[in-house]
Amino acid sequence: MPFAVHRGQKIHYTVEGEGPLVVLQHGLFMDAASWRANGFVTALNDRFTVVCIDSLGHGLSDKPSDPALYAQDQRAGDIVAVLDALGAEKAHLVGYSMGGWMAVGVAKHHPERLASLVIGGWDLVGGVPKGPAGPIRFDIFWGFSQQVAQALVQWVTPEILPAMQACFEALNMLDGATQAVLSAGVPVLLWDGTADPYHAPSLAFAAAHGLPFVSTPGDHLQAILSPAPDVVARLGEFFAEA
Repeated sequence: MPFAVHRGQKIHYTVEGEGPLVVLQHGLFMDAASWRANGFVTALNDRFTVVCIDSLGHGLSDKPSDPALYAQDQRAGDIVAVLDALGAEKAHLVGYSMGGWMAVGVAKHHPERLASLVIGGWDLVGGVPKGPAGPIRFDIFWGFSQQVAQALVQWVTPEILPAMQACFEALNMLDGATQAVLSAGVPVLLWDGTADPYHAPSLAFAAAHGLPFVSTPGDHLQAILSPAPDVVARLGEFFAEA
């Protein structure tokens, strides 16, 4: 069971397939195994070496409660630590939702480690949607998640909840996101479900900057839990072209 170690924290990852390296970084409350469950790994591992990373606070990775450990530069360093453990110079990086935010961190702090970049389920400009009073509080988000995605959050125990809060609150760190992505010097593709609040702003950003954009059916969760078959095929084509 492979682990990388970064700033004293163990980061778990899985490896399947052969070929150019593709790294998949999941969203909040998910884990590395989610990418196999939703069909991405099986669809890609005949042409690519597919690495799925358990984000800090998730899966088999460590779950510290210190908010400082969940800053964007730290989380980007976790992904790079996995590349180092694999002896890989570069990778095609796919991040969804929180994983998209982490992928932006790699573009910001370690662009030389990217072969290409796919950001799904994330608004590069606005980040997490705001409520009438400003940024959504974690307690409200947590209560909503328990109502609409009970199966997704049932693994979160009271002991782990502070780590989830630290993950969520760190997502407000947006400084330099758009410039980092646009200046990374690698092909970039954006992807969102048509019913996701992120879809419209992401589509507008892609159009404004000449970036390819993939629209798939479903809302924020449906787009990743039950992805349209053509989205995985499109990602494979994007990696091959890159």
